[in-house]
Amino acid sequence: MHIVIAGGGLVGLTTAASLRRIGHEVTVLEQAPEIRAAGAGIGLWENALRVFDDAGIGAEVRGLGQQIDTWFFDPAGMSLRANGYGDSDYHFLLVPRPALNTLLAGFIGRDRIRLSARLAGYEERENEVVVHFGDGESLHADLLIGSDGVYSQVRAQLLPGSEAEPHADHYAWRAIVPSADERPEGTVVTIGPERTRGGYTRVAEGRTMWMVNQFEAGPRTGSKRDRALARARRLADAGWHGELLRMIADTPEDAILENRIMLVPPLPRWTGRRVALIGDAAHGLSPHIAAGGTLGIEDAGVLRAALETAPNLTEALKAYERPRIERFERVRQFSADVEHATGPAEFAERYAAFSHWMLTTAPGHGRQAG
Repeated sequence: MHIVIAGGGLVGLTTAASLRRIGHEVTVLEQAPEIRAAGAGIGLWENALRVFDDAGIGAEVRGLGQQIDTWFFDPAGMSLRANGYGDSDYHFLLVPRPALNTLLAGFIGRDRIRLSARLAGYEERENEVVVHFGDGESLHADLLIGSDGVYSQVRAQLLPGSEAEPHADHYAWRAIVPSADERPEGTVVTIGPERTRGGYTRVAEGRTMWMVNQFEAGPRTGSKRDRALARARRLADAGWHGELLRMIADTPEDAILENRIMLVPPLPRWTGRRVALIGDAAHGLSPHIAAGGTLGIEDAGVLRAALETAPNLTEALKAYERPRIERFERVRQFSADVEHATGPAEFAERYAAFSHWMLTTAPGHGRQAG
């Protein structure tokens, strides 16, 4: 089949790599003039790494990242973990997004990626889907995959009225900076007062990512750096996290990413006759569970398996859609539980329950990544 993928971000590129691996012709449409990454680092859990293994690039992806052993902290620096969970429930690979996207684009082939390609709409026909561009050009394909994020143009046409919604006045600040004398093992997540969370971790050799977020952030004054520092100070009792404060203070203003968090509401369906939504276009999540990218990559693996095994496209899209919608009903419940944890200990307990569930119920569980 010829498959057009709208969106050249992480999930779109992973989907293209996975489908090309099983013989499909792929064309990736990216409206930006270059392949770039929205964000600093991405956490990849075991279920995502299996998808990269199946695409034939698992070793290369691992080579880009830093293994993270997750710990949670209170604002005084006391470490916390929930009892009753194994080490694997706390381990993920943190990878710089730009390097990962560059790797994927090279694997797919730059000639299969169309840059500055703005999707204007599509027409589903009996035997094809016609993708229309903003400049009037059209492209004929067998399947269109919408991997174009929370503001998805594909979703807007497939499901009018499904616009992304602000999440609880939730903002996040982050940046990747040169490593200095901070703890090499990082602090991952500190849970502070006023619904503020944050920390830092090594993302690659010589590079550290810091991140701060707050639900119900209220008025935002000053520069991005000022706003991030104001929240980070709530995570720094009695000298704990002084290095986080220094890191933020030394980060150039234009290197700081500040995002208002948007959510995609639960959707009644993810597919049409020859259209499928994937990743954030289908289920844009809050980053506080640190698994949106992993679960989007998991989507790509499920869609690949469905297209490989189903007798026809109609059955393949059903086999993809049904289990993913059911899975994300549970993901949203876990996400709400973690968000509304009343303190650091309860946060640690609820997050471990989520990561354990995600890993032990993921497609291919029991088959080790690598």
